[in-house]
Amino acid sequence: MPLPLSDPGRRARVIATIAACAALCTIDRSAVVPLGAAPQTAGAASDAASDATSNATSPGGLEVLEVRPNFFVIAGAGGNIGVQVGEDGVVVVDAGSTARASAVVAAIKRITPKPIRYVIDTGPDADHVGGNEALSQAGETLFPSNRIGGQQRDFTGPVAAILATEGVLQRMTAAGSTPAYAAGAWPTETFHYARKYMFMNGEAIEVLHQPAAHSDSDAIVFFRRSDVVMAGDVLDARQFPVIDVDRGGSIQGEIAALDRLSELAVPSGPIVSREAGTIVVPGHGRLYDQYDVIEYRDMVAIIRDRVRDLIAAGRSLEAVKAAGPAKGYAGRYGNAGGAWTTDRFVEAVYRSLVKEKP
Repeated sequence: MPLPLSDPGRRARVIATIAACAALCTIDRSAVVPLGAAPQTAGAASDAASDATSNATSPGGLEVLEVRPNFFVIAGAGGNIGVQVGEDGVVVVDAGSTARASAVVAAIKRITPKPIRYVIDTGPDADHVGGNEALSQAGETLFPSNRIGGQQRDFTGPVAAILATEGVLQRMTAAGSTPAYAAGAWPTETFHYARKYMFMNGEAIEVLHQPAAHSDSDAIVFFRRSDVVMAGDVLDARQFPVIDVDRGGSIQGEIAALDRLSELAVPSGPIVSREAGTIVVPGHGRLYDQYDVIEYRDMVAIIRDRVRDLIAAGRSLEAVKAAGPAKGYAGRYGNAGGAWTTDRFVEAVYRSLVKEKP
């Protein structure tokens, strides 16, 4: 069932619901343009689609949404996947699950015949890195051109590079890690500093390390010219953010990551009727704009402050849960059951704050 928009009057541009596994993008199917078909004329698509000029279901059951002329989002393979295409090849952000990897490769080949050059991981979770090996083997590494004997020459390798923070490699190669990953799925390029960047397909791409947010290994990826940000699991449009305290996540780092997203994103202004602006793609769920990110950030910060006040009053974890610090938001973001419940979120906030106390 599609997720509700947070403010329908303000969100006319918000492209559609992209649910990670089942929900379909809410676009008038009579206006859908299959990938590879001629572009739509102005006004042909539903107003809700706005910047999304094409949407199609791939043979593997994945949803493929064109959000910019050279940028696509694939949903239904685990986490949301970003695909930037151009003359240099393909840059993929997140690889989805192992089980859907072949379908993702097929969907990318439908978008463009160009080879995959980079796979960028936003975090260590299996639904983001499970397809690493298959996507890497479907591509070719592109190294910078070099002059040999006065002639320009490109060097290519047999597989696409996999780029991630150093923490992702450590998580994937740790003894007893579940699931266990083959060496072909491990990142081949890692960094531990704040910012890694490259220039591909006519635009700058920034990979920004967000330590201690969802985990200790998160990154967000900003495509400057496309004006698209891949947020990974620091932003989950379906629920309260998942804060994995046992893997180095923290509520303060989560809010810092959401602050950074809100600073990178630019809203549609001063002409708000155009419903344009930066597109923020969360790890799961529908696409966001800057207003959505700020609203989500404020919600998380308010709950953090409530829990912090209860801790200062000497309340135990059970007493904090009983006080219901997520009241007012649980109806929209909360879950009574499943993998990430409201109680688990409140507990993660509590544990994180207690751990950070001097």
